[in-house]
Parts: sequence; structure tokens; C-alpha cells
Amino acid sequence: MSHRTVAILGASENREKFGNKSVRAHLAEGFEVFPINPKATEVEGLKCYPSLKDLPVNSLDRISVYVPPKVGVQLLDEIAAANAKEVWFNPGSDSPDLIDRAREMGINVIQACSIVDVGHMPGEFTS
Repeated sequence: MSHRTVAILGASENREKFGNKSVRAHLAEGFEVFPINPKATEVEGLKCYPSLKDLPVNSLDRISVYVPPKVGVQLLDEIAAANAKEVWFNPGSDSPDLIDRAREMGINVIQACSIVDVGHMPGEFTS
């Protein structure tokens, strides 16, 4: 069985933020996690990448988005080019315009909490 891969767009060093809780939830479920944050070098002991295009893989099972919609819109080309099977826009990261544009670009959009999807509640991950 091959392991699943996920890029956490907006991964955070701050353990109170959902971008950090998502890293921990996906790790707990056996995902190979690639944190993405241009301002961090490491999140939860994992090398942090400045952007999706810097990842050492050619495709991903999922991208989980934790950046504001105005940032997400600017990253849509990069998200599309990352060739992920599914892109999770977590609560607060989506807007009607962003979702419409992502779908027009052929991105497999899922609007839901990826932490809950992998079987956890965000509140389980305290600092």
C-alpha cells in the first residue's frame, strides 16, 4: 500500500492555528505531509516549502488550503499545476469567486474541513 501525500497550504508553526492542526492530523493518519509557508522553515519537525512548485513530488493526493481567499485566488495557477487529486478549501479559505474560478480551471474542489475528513476534530490538537 502506498502512502498518501498532502500539501498543507498555509501550514503554521503556531500550534493554535488550523494550518498546524491539519499537519498534525494528517501525520496521525499516515499521510506524507508537505507544509507550505514561505515564511517558515519547519513545521512540526517537517521541512517547510515556500510554495507548491518547490515540492519534491510530481503529484499529490490532496492539497489542504488554510490561506485567506484573496491569497488562494493568487495561488490558483500553482494549485492547478500541482496536479492534486483533490483540493480541500477549509472553512474560511473559500469564497464564491475563488471556488468558481478553481472549478473552471478543472480543480477537484472539496469545501469541507480536511481535519474532520481524516477522522479528527480540530479541538483534539492543543498546544
